[in-house]
Amino acid sequence: MLLNLDQLTPSQLDALKEVGNIGAGHGATALSQLLGKKIHITVPKANILSLSEVPRLVGDPNTLVAGLTLAILGDATGKIVLLFPRDSALHLADMLLKQEVGTSKILTEMGHSAIKEAGNILTGAYLSALNEFLGMLLLISVPTLVFDMAGALLTSLTQGMDDDTKVICIETKFIDAHEVIGGYFLLVPDAVSLRAIFQAIKVK
Repeated sequence: MLLNLDQLTPSQLDALKEVGNIGAGHGATALSQLLGKKIHITVPKANILSLSEVPRLVGDPNTLVAGLTLAILGDATGKIVLLFPRDSALHLADMLLKQEVGTSKILTEMGHSAIKEAGNILTGAYLSALNEFLGMLLLISVPTLVFDMAGALLTSLTQGMDDDTKVICIETKFIDAHEVIGGYFLLVPDAVSLRAIFQAIKVK
């Protein structure tokens, strides 16, 4: 029997949260190395959402967001979307470009490249955590970065999927001495892959 994200038990949700916690820790370490300063994280929040609910994470469908999307390949398949609200994306771009935070009012070509690189590193850190935790081989495709309104971005990133498709959402905040960068890690596994993931976690 294939698993349905609507029917996850508390222990399964706890397991997903633990994976998110490990991934966020890896991400904070990677981001610290990239920025050259210590980055802390909040305790990640793991939730199961419908695709139609995702834009509400950042306010409403008209809110500007940066979204990085990658395909998962290997022992499990699916899609990953790393979502940054507009202000977090611009602040992250400033930090990566060694500018005073608040300098960027729009996402320049250099800022676009910087966020794409950081998003790739963060996503790689999450996948590395999943690989270690699950003992599975998970690979990611070349990332695509889109800066658009949340509703339009999610529509383009999840083309061909039903609005009721369930996603695993892990909310994390990366914090330095002065700034908070909020982000959402969305994992969209297919049903077969979800079953494989829970078999690897050994959660029933």
